[in-house]
Amino acid sequence: MRVGVMIGPEKGDSARKLSRMLDDIAWAESAGMDTAWIPQIPSDFDALITIAAMGLRTDRIELGTAVVPLQAQHPVALARQAVSAQAAAGGRLVLGVGPSHHWIVRDMLGLPYDRPAAYTRDYLEVLAAGLTGPGDVRVENETFAVNNPLDLGPVAPVPVLVAALGPVMLRLAGERADGTILWMADERAVRDHVVPKITKAAAEAGRPAPRIVASLPVCLCRPAEVEQAKARANRILGEAEVSPNYQRLLEQGDARDVGDLCVAGDETAIAAGLRRYADAGATDLSVRLLPIGDTRDELVASKRRTREMIAELARELR
Repeated sequence: MRVGVMIGPEKGDSARKLSRMLDDIAWAESAGMDTAWIPQIPSDFDALITIAAMGLRTDRIELGTAVVPLQAQHPVALARQAVSAQAAAGGRLVLGVGPSHHWIVRDMLGLPYDRPAAYTRDYLEVLAAGLTGPGDVRVENETFAVNNPLDLGPVAPVPVLVAALGPVMLRLAGERADGTILWMADERAVRDHVVPKITKAAAEAGRPAPRIVASLPVCLCRPAEVEQAKARANRILGEAEVSPNYQRLLEQGDARDVGDLCVAGDETAIAAGLRRYADAGATDLSVRLLPIGDTRDELVASKRRTREMIAELARELR
């Protein structure tokens, strides 16, 4: 199982933010992490531009978006951006995409959020054509009528992962993409809901076994601090639970909030927690480092302890 870390978002102005993210990716590569996942959130850096910058500073580590909302740009524009980032990263890009949520697409961007699965299917058809250039992108479906010259081709194939939470999207991810990247899925949801549906769809479409990336917060702490870690996870990461998409995914497992998903405790407890995801069928882990503490120095020290432990554990899980 591949183990990666989320990098970003960071607080501060743009210059300091980028500097810290570049420091973090330098650590992730030197520590032997398999992948770094860059979130794309409405209020922060563009994930693909960030990956381009990281690609020029690294040599080995895989770099993934988690995830780019599809509605924010035309599929030809996203293909062009991904091919450009793939060149900067020397062929190490994994493009995570998804139809996002109504509170981003409709409420923030002012765009329709009707039939997101159908929109994703049509979008992926155009995106796939744009990622196999150079050559004209000619696709006509229910949503798009595209006839666009594209003189770019990727320096290496661009794997596409689709954020898929429900049965329709999981089937689509298995049929049309290389896998899925998850958030708010516990071990039971991965084992009983995600893995069977996406694997069956991929097999029926004649595609390879899909990548299944489970994303979760992790905090190395004393047993007495586990509840503090879970409470912090709910405080700083819990807003996603307002999404009906995430609520439906939570219903597939035992967790009821992101605090329940948090893997916290000593090294033994965290190792056992991550292995449960491997046993459930996850091929990758994306670790959201969750520090605890009352001061900035305590938070920094907590993050460093957790990430060093994760790097050591990654070597054991490989």
